[in-house]
Amino acid sequence: MSDNVNNPEHYTYGTIKCIDLIEQVTEGMEGKQAFCIGNALKYIFRHAHKNGSEDIEKAIWYLNEYLGKHND
Repeated sequence: MSDNVNNPEHYTYGTIKCIDLIEQVTEGMEGKQAFCIGNALKYIFRHAHKNGSEDIEKAIWYLNEYLGKHND
């Protein structure tokens, strides 16, 4: 049975947990940079098991935010 709070299935592939990947990739980053890259990775990581192309669009949004391409 899936535990959607402590161990959601859509955040684990084989032995790799999304949070571990994010922690390694964003090591040394701070603030908004780490936040945007972490969220982009999260959406890419789970897209095939949760919201499909919507998650890819969210990842792109966070990557654009990281690059400063939003002029809200």
